[in-house]
Amino acid sequence: MPLEILTIPCLSDNYAFLAHDAKSGETALVDAPEAAPILAALKSRRWTLSHVLLTHHHWDHVDALDDILAAHPAKVIGAAQDAARLPKLDLAVNEGDSFKIGDEAVGVLDVSGHTVGHIAFHIPTSAAVFTADSLMALGCGRLFEGTPDQMWESLSKLAALPEDTVVYSGHEYTQANGRFAETIEPGNADLQARIADIARARANGESTVPSSLSLELATNPFLRPQSPEIRDRLGMQDAPDVEVFAEVRRRKDNF
Repeated sequence: MPLEILTIPCLSDNYAFLAHDAKSGETALVDAPEAAPILAALKSRRWTLSHVLLTHHHWDHVDALDDILAAHPAKVIGAAQDAARLPKLDLAVNEGDSFKIGDEAVGVLDVSGHTVGHIAFHIPTSAAVFTADSLMALGCGRLFEGTPDQMWESLSKLAALPEDTVVYSGHEYTQANGRFAETIEPGNADLQARIADIARARANGESTVPSSLSLELATNPFLRPQSPEIRDRLGMQDAPDVEVFAEVRRRKDNF
């Protein structure tokens, strides 16, 4: 039975997620931006936290951890590569490692680029991947530490997951990302339809995260360097995919 996954808005534009296994009662939190909404969600559902999964060390993904653990002692899992910058870990993991939430296997992917040591958590049986600030809804994270080659490798791993995978990313940036994407591939009808859907959702106060991987593949310019329209607009018809990606990222940084 798939995990029940709850999206929790935090701070001004962050998301945390709770993944609950009804059979075992185990509940995992992905990232810890703000304690109050996370603790309120646990209380309202009478869930007991068993695991905290940290994607990377940035403050808006870890700062609430102490307050959450004070109320719900739980096993903290994060990247071995980034252990020196993360809160104290109970389990340090690397790409290819796996662990379980109830009966569900959780796989670890190295998705460095936004930071070096950023990881994603893939739960195949629940068709879910928690990507935080690597692959984002209609975007990808700014390259604070990694290189375009690293980020493109990371995005390529995520793009290779089954297309019905649901992408749980870390921020409500989708509307702004859509405005940029439209400058890169304005002839993409799927993108135009998505932009309209996003506008309706945000006008109603609704979240645009999570999204489906199939939708990201169809609309997210950072996953689409092979698009003839994107290549023509950038004047990079014959460039390698990674160079097209790097130019899209450069333009987004200056947008």
